Amino acid sequence: MELTRSERVRRALTYQEVDRLPTQFNYTGSMGQAMADHFGVEVADLPERLDNHLARLDLTYEPRYSEDGAVRFDWWGAGHDTHEEGYYIRVAPLADNRDLDTYDWPDPYDPHLLDEAKSFRERVGDAAFVVPNVGWALFERVWSLRGFENTLLELALDPTYIGELMDRIVEIRLVVIERYLELGVDGAYFGDDYGAQVSTLFSPVTWREIVKPRLARLFEPFLDRGLPVMMHSDGDIASVVPDLVEIGLTALNPVQPEVVDHRWLRQEFAGKLAFYGGVSTQTVLPYGTPEEVKDAARRCVADLAPNGTGLMLAPSHRMLSDIPMANIEALMEAMEELA
Repeated sequence: MELTRSERVRRALTYQEVDRLPTQFNYTGSMGQAMADHFGVEVADLPERLDNHLARLDLTYEPRYSEDGAVRFDWWGAGHDTHEEGYYIRVAPLADNRDLDTYDWPDPYDPHLLDEAKSFRERVGDAAFVVPNVGWALFERVWSLRGFENTLLELALDPTYIGELMDRIVEIRLVVIERYLELGVDGAYFGDDYGAQVSTLFSPVTWREIVKPRLARLFEPFLDRGLPVMMHSDGDIASVVPDLVEIGLTALNPVQPEVVDHRWLRQEFAGKLAFYGGVSTQTVLPYGTPEEVKDAARRCVADLAPNGTGLMLAPSHRMLSDIPMANIEALMEAMEELA
């Protein structure tokens, strides 16, 4: 019996038998347009063409721009560089003013905040595994508001302030999470980068003291309802993966092959932690040959899902426009072969 995409993801993330591994492609706006042109479809139809299994819900709000259009302000007030394909914060609104009481915090009770999410949830049904996109969840949201250097200094010199800032973020997020849950989402997706290429960005001890208990509070509403929790965190975070499992993480993304050993992950966490990602957007997808891309996908499945479950196979990050279309096609072919 063929499973729906929603059920296939749910079963794979909980190590149940599936008819085939779920798959996913995430991409930047410019890469999405390039792929849509290549495959001869509209951008809106690209997820179906790529056989995407996961759909992430975002908030509905009117973005503000700087006068010159170089900065787009997100819902929290952080200013993103519009010329970057990835993410670059040009304006951190609390960088020069630490006063949390006078900051113009976003309103989680805005009646229109989930308008688009609600419409999409009703429309998609079980054609995708639908999750709220809680990106920039805690640490990233702090530094997007306070500034990266300020945040790292204060984690060491004034952790109480960073904790208070995180608490403000948590309280707002919990309100929005409850509203997402009322829509009937299938699980959770968090994003919060803690790692660099060779280590965590700050001490694992500090992470356990400052981030872990607050992240656990954000996981809790989903776990209380028996829903799986996925989380994206870049870089070498091996030192805190056991902690993430302890607070209930269901699936880890992006399982970046340059910085975390896939066989170690499987050996240590098989049955306790599922995986999402695994095919490198840092090396093989932009710079490899199509056959090398296929080999990377096969190794990923062999190392992380030898029993045919516990993995959503995907590029390790959002794909940028430096990836050749031939390699996209090669990965799609490998996904069909491995199914």
